[in-house]
Amino acid sequence: MTQLHHSTVPNTKSQIQDPFWSEYIRLVREVVVPYQWEALNDRVPEAEPSRAITNFKIAAGQTKGDFYGMVFQDSDVAKWLEAVAYLLGTQSDPDLEQIADEVIEIIAKAQQPDGYLNTYFTIKEPGHRWTNLAECHELYCAGHMIEAGVAYYQATGKRVLLDVVCRFADYIDTVFGKEPGKLHGYDGHQEIELALMKLYHATGEEKYLKLSSYFIEQRGVTPHFYEEEWRKRGKTSHFPQLTMIFDHAYSQSHLPVREQITAEGHAVRLVYMCTAMADLAAETGDPGLLKACRKLWSNIVSKRMYITGGIGSMEQGESFTMDYDLPGDTAYAETCASIGLIFFAQRMLRISPDSKIADVMERALYNTVVSGMSQDGKKFFYVNPLEVYPAAHGKNKIYDHVKPERQGWFGCACCPPNIARLLASLGDYVYTKQKDTLYVQLYVGSKIDLEMAGKQVRIEQESKYTSNGEVSFRIHTEQATPFTLALRMPEWCDQVEVTAHGKRQVFKSGDEDGYIRLNRIWEPDEVIDVVFSMPVLRMKAHPLVRQNFGKVALQRGPFVYCLEEADNGAGLYQLRLPAGSPFEVQPDDQLHEGLNVIYATGERWTAAEGWEEQLYRSDSRWNKESAPLKFIPYFTWANRGLGEMSVWVEETQSKDV
Repeated sequence: MTQLHHSTVPNTKSQIQDPFWSEYIRLVREVVVPYQWEALNDRVPEAEPSRAITNFKIAAGQTKGDFYGMVFQDSDVAKWLEAVAYLLGTQSDPDLEQIADEVIEIIAKAQQPDGYLNTYFTIKEPGHRWTNLAECHELYCAGHMIEAGVAYYQATGKRVLLDVVCRFADYIDTVFGKEPGKLHGYDGHQEIELALMKLYHATGEEKYLKLSSYFIEQRGVTPHFYEEEWRKRGKTSHFPQLTMIFDHAYSQSHLPVREQITAEGHAVRLVYMCTAMADLAAETGDPGLLKACRKLWSNIVSKRMYITGGIGSMEQGESFTMDYDLPGDTAYAETCASIGLIFFAQRMLRISPDSKIADVMERALYNTVVSGMSQDGKKFFYVNPLEVYPAAHGKNKIYDHVKPERQGWFGCACCPPNIARLLASLGDYVYTKQKDTLYVQLYVGSKIDLEMAGKQVRIEQESKYTSNGEVSFRIHTEQATPFTLALRMPEWCDQVEVTAHGKRQVFKSGDEDGYIRLNRIWEPDEVIDVVFSMPVLRMKAHPLVRQNFGKVALQRGPFVYCLEEADNGAGLYQLRLPAGSPFEVQPDDQLHEGLNVIYATGERWTAAEGWEEQLYRSDSRWNKESAPLKFIPYFTWANRGLGEMSVWVEETQSKDV
């Protein structure tokens, strides 16, 4: 079997020590995971009940009651367990491990004798397994539990949950396939595919790879499968208000995956599917599957992605719409979708290094993903708009999905545990390794141990990347070791200074794939200092993005910036940024330690007096006056009370009146 992929540095060998990210990981460990545990057990009075743990106890026969919650409620527990596993993989916590072990014991008891595991169908519809794949998320929940089982085994060496999910996957393998007597279907929400690839890598069992491939290749081959099962079950729907059954593009089942060239349908489903496709392409060496991945990646990031790394612009179906349709005030940009985009990027980087892919991973991580959680770790965004006018919320229904403030929990609580598991496993995304080249994909302070050129090497990365662009690497070896350290040159950077052995080099660009390669024989305790220039960039959208025509957004380093009412007053739509206005970058520890804000002299445009009761006039002119503008990193918005927010601002030229 030909393999395309190169290895990544496992999270268990990487310790994050970063002035920006360590605080978030501490929050995940000390606040988010404990808070979510309380929420899963319905002990947060202000949060919507979950009862996810109770569902498992009922299915295990430990208590009585009815199933409660969404049909995919099990996945919240699985993602919580996965986050716990990543935390245990980097730091021992006997108390947390004991809680997780107890949850796993309940899950094991809830598993049915044939290996099936799903509390909804065990408790509420025991005779209707696999009758509504379009809507009911059986394979989605299975996939998340498989991911949890693999992660927990890799972190602790304990096999209980791994054995549970292997039994479940073995059972699924008896149900689905092209063979006579098997169900020739596929899941409505992709997730099982990428999970089976993780299970294959953990166990070496090729049947899991083949089952993942089946689910990928079967999708869209029979595009009317969901309608056929709908007729067989008596034309009933679990979500009658949605169009999952008949809108084939919603679940990317409108075409075989190799024929899909545009990002269609539910955004999370698409990027989870693409993650599995890239995994399969890497493992099997399938050039056609890799080509399909690249086509979908290109369409997403060049025509259907927000500047914040958010994807999925429409509330209906949580979906993509069309090229260049990126409204900011009604943006959906689900947190989970950006997390899925990061998964997809990571798998593509495993196949071949490409700084542009890593740039997108960084964009989504530092903006939409981290915006999805409040700075105290207790509130979350499901939707991530780029413009908010709170007065319209509750009155104009097109904004009903947009929340101007983060929420404590959700009935559909996929995003909070997704954030937790991503941040807890951040060490998996910092580096990739190909033969004797170590690629730095993210500049996150960390310490790793790995083998290069047959010798053990420790690399310590110290980072002030988010504040001033300074990064250093210390290479620890027992003897001189030849290997290449490849530094990604970020797209926002126009100059990189690299100093080693007192020799300073200036790079204006990287190699063809965007990396600066330092190829040498490394002596013990060598230090490399790197400084990335961090200009304030006036970002403009493609002219076909009609919502942003004539507007600019500011970016400095990995952060996109925004205006917030707390700093600039109400009526942000009246503000303008002159084309030649200079910028002043200042630290502002009130927002986040070590971060900077951007000041500029702008304009506030107002109408002349005398409007009174008139709605329209032909004889009025605009008044404009100088106004100080303060831009803050987008991810920090909505941490200082209710107010307006906007990423994009009108840019004026000197001749504007």
